[in-house]
Amino acid sequence: MKKWILMTFLAIAAFKATAQVNVSVNIGTQPAWGPVGYDYVDYYYLPDADAYYDVNNRVFVYFNNGNWIRRRSLPVAVDLYRVHKVVINEPTPWVRHTVYRDKYVTYKGRHDQVVIRDSRDVKYKKAHPGRGHGHGNSGNKGHGKGKGHNK
Repeated sequence: MKKWILMTFLAIAAFKATAQVNVSVNIGTQPAWGPVGYDYVDYYYLPDADAYYDVNNRVFVYFNNGNWIRRRSLPVAVDLYRVHKVVINEPTPWVRHTVYRDKYVTYKGRHDQVVIRDSRDVKYKKAHPGRGHGHGNSGNKGHGKGKGHNK
């Protein structure tokens, strides 16, 4: 009986340890204009365009005629390599759009992020062949590795 209890306990502990090690990475899906320093990203909020970019589906999400729509391009001209991007890792962030817009309004017009295209970090070179040879560094200007701004 003691052996059975001990084996059950060890099996449960091993299962929990395995479940907690699950790490998501989508560096190869992130666009070359995305900011460096994040192993996983669901969405970027673009304060300059007041829109979101869905990294995994590669579409922009923005408000148009009373609805949130998904399109391959933005309705306004924005230099994605220069504008500030806020990493948001939660489903459907536009549901809390007022919170994000108000919280990150001061990022509008900022041009201080190193983008993947300009990173020298090896992990981006592997994920984006032909990229990662620009004049930047792999730092992310104090925004935290993989945690986004909303954590």
